[in-house]
Amino acid sequence: MKKAIIYLEDGTAFYGRSLGTAGETSGEVVFNTSMSGYQEILTDPSYAGQIVMMTYPLIGNYGVNREDVESRGVYVKGFVVKEFCRFHSNFRSTQSLIDYLDEHHIIAVEGIDTRALTRRLRDKGSMRAIISTEDFDLKSLSKKMEKVPLMEGADWVKDVTTSKTYVWPAEGAFKDKPRFKVAVVDCGVKLNILRIFAGLGCECHVVPSDTTFEDIMVIKPDGLFFSNGPGDPAAVTSVIETAHKAIGKLPIFGICLGNQILGLAMGGRTYKLKFGHHGANHPVMDSQRDRIGITSQNHGFCVDVDSLDKDKIEIINLNLNDQTVEGIRHKDYPIYAVQHHPEAAPGPHDARYLFEDFIALMAQSQSHKDTESQKSL
Repeated sequence: MKKAIIYLEDGTAFYGRSLGTAGETSGEVVFNTSMSGYQEILTDPSYAGQIVMMTYPLIGNYGVNREDVESRGVYVKGFVVKEFCRFHSNFRSTQSLIDYLDEHHIIAVEGIDTRALTRRLRDKGSMRAIISTEDFDLKSLSKKMEKVPLMEGADWVKDVTTSKTYVWPAEGAFKDKPRFKVAVVDCGVKLNILRIFAGLGCECHVVPSDTTFEDIMVIKPDGLFFSNGPGDPAAVTSVIETAHKAIGKLPIFGICLGNQILGLAMGGRTYKLKFGHHGANHPVMDSQRDRIGITSQNHGFCVDVDSLDKDKIEIINLNLNDQTVEGIRHKDYPIYAVQHHPEAAPGPHDARYLFEDFIALMAQSQSHKDTESQKSL
């Protein structure tokens, strides 16, 4: 173990111990209120560019495994906890969390007062931070902070999207023809989204984020999905343009960044939240079903409710902690999106119906096409 410092852009410093990987890293530091799910958090591409601190005091007690990853790598810039568990125990685990972080060269810090850091971020807002095991000079760190990029205006999607189109699940996974073909715009898609779509009989064609609407339509999809992802949604202009062109052309569903992208494509605006929503315990009201779901969340930006055309767009989900937008629906076209993560299933099945709603929209669209085709004969 080595001494480590977490230096915030407001000049505050916290001291702890690093485990394994040493060096220096930087990014926006955010706190996550989940009690478990740390492996899913580490491998969620939506955390690209961020240092994650867990508010739960003991992390790593069930180790890690190869099945619960959400992407092809670890995207956090750093990982901070009160205490790492040294003796993990779970029949599915294949290695310790500490070894896993070291394997992926992630600087991990323990021993700081995570409650004090959480309160700092809650009161002052999310900030840029530097973690170092080498430089403890505050003046030096302050100079380095000037070069750490802001999250506002940053397009992190280009760093996490797929480089080429692929199909999920692989060819031959379905005994019969898949029910529907879904074009998935990969802004940092989590694997469990693809797993759920596959479980519902959908063949997913996952395309790079800069794929044009015209190229997407070559696939002849039954529906279009915009995934979660990191950074400022307003900076991802190519995806916004694709979403705008797709409106009214086919059923559309979006999650997290996908919700913000669709809000922007339909004429709205987004803004940065003070400290974001990061955790697996956020209550959300579904006004369409008059029910409350316990949701998993990870976003630092939000759709501005006052910027939406209320004659065309309806708010369908609302965060009960701060009354921010958690879901929108177009009144005329088969388009809807949610800000939270139904695929993370903290409920564990509170929000799965959102995927089934998309299936229903594609089925209705297919039925309409079949009817129009018969009329033309």
